[in-house]
Amino acid sequence: MPSPRHDTPWVQQEERTSNTRKSDDIEADLVLTMGPPHGEAEHAIIVEVQQGKGKNPRQLARYAAALWLMLDCPVSVLVICPDRADAAFYAQPIDTDLPGYRPQPYVLGPDDVPAFTNPQEAATRLDLAAMSVMAHGRDRKVVEAFTSALRHADDEHATKYNEYAYSIAGPEVRRLLEEIMASTDWPVYSPFAREHFGRGVQEGNANEASRALLLVLEARGFLITDDLRAELTACTDLALLEAWIRRAATAKTSDNLFHELD
Repeated sequence: MPSPRHDTPWVQQEERTSNTRKSDDIEADLVLTMGPPHGEAEHAIIVEVQQGKGKNPRQLARYAAALWLMLDCPVSVLVICPDRADAAFYAQPIDTDLPGYRPQPYVLGPDDVPAFTNPQEAATRLDLAAMSVMAHGRDRKVVEAFTSALRHADDEHATKYNEYAYSIAGPEVRRLLEEIMASTDWPVYSPFAREHFGRGVQEGNANEASRALLLVLEARGFLITDDLRAELTACTDLALLEAWIRRAATAKTSDNLFHELD
């Protein structure tokens, strides 16, 4: 029997259980489902934030297929891009090797997000204002409006919006956020703030610690006089403030709560 030529296609039987194959982990940035609270999902949305064209669009198709198999419901892919060119890149239908499977992502780019330059308007829609920072943050007025809105907003999730805006913004916009937030007294909970906490920016750390201490005392029902509030707010000894926070979290009474640590 003659030996097969090298260009002859080979046909061979493979293992029928597909999950025995090696594969990369399939983990999207965010997955949302819609449906009854305790029932089966009726629709799933995969959300991906892309800063650049580093992710092969086929990976998005894999995400959708895997989630469809797992949840057995329709799946949409939403790609959020700070850059117009990236948005155009990911807005194209995704070609795959599976006949008939050509998913079309939804893309949210700069042209789909309003630019907030008025702090009052930004404060009423912090969710969109955070997206505005991502899409239009190269305009300093947009970042200034957002940071001003955070300081005056009543929304209990204001700090989360700052975290979100920072995480989805590009490097240039992040640097601008850092510059502007560093010049304010608003308590920042961004990666920038945590990094500088580790570096020991004493004044900012002490302000955060004293604020946390007051919150713990208030939550536990301790009486906070004006003099005590002023004293704690003026304290710059971070180690002492942290020790007071630990004690305040477990103390049964306010007797000698601070005296023994002085």
